Amino acid sequence: MTISWEDFLARVVERGEYRGEAEADHAVRVVLCLLGEHLVGAERGELAGALPTTYATLLRDARPAAEPLTAERFVEAVVGWIDGATTATAQWDIGAVLSTLAELVPGELVDRVVEQLPDGYDLLFGHPLPA
Repeated sequence: MTISWEDFLARVVERGEYRGEAEADHAVRVVLCLLGEHLVGAERGELAGALPTTYATLLRDARPAAEPLTAERFVEAVVGWIDGATTATAQWDIGAVLSTLAELVPGELVDRVVEQLPDGYDLLFGHPLPA
């Protein structure tokens, strides 16, 4: 079952302690667009399937990145897309979005998604992989 746009955004607003929906919505859009550039295969579709249509489209329609970003460079990319962001605030935004998403899908799907990505993304999802 897919969560509604309102419910997903409300969870992100609460988790990220945003001042309003517009701020949270911008963070969601940036994070999902960048994430979508780095996911392929069934996992991308399954992850998108847990999202409201507006956000699922961002994940599914993202163009593949020329090269994978390390977790650190992913954070830097978010800094570049959110006005006034710092590394710390970008990590906060990413955590609010990805941990909300990780809460909606089975842990094994999050594991498969994280396995596609360079080291460190497990922490961005708030879903550390066993050592």
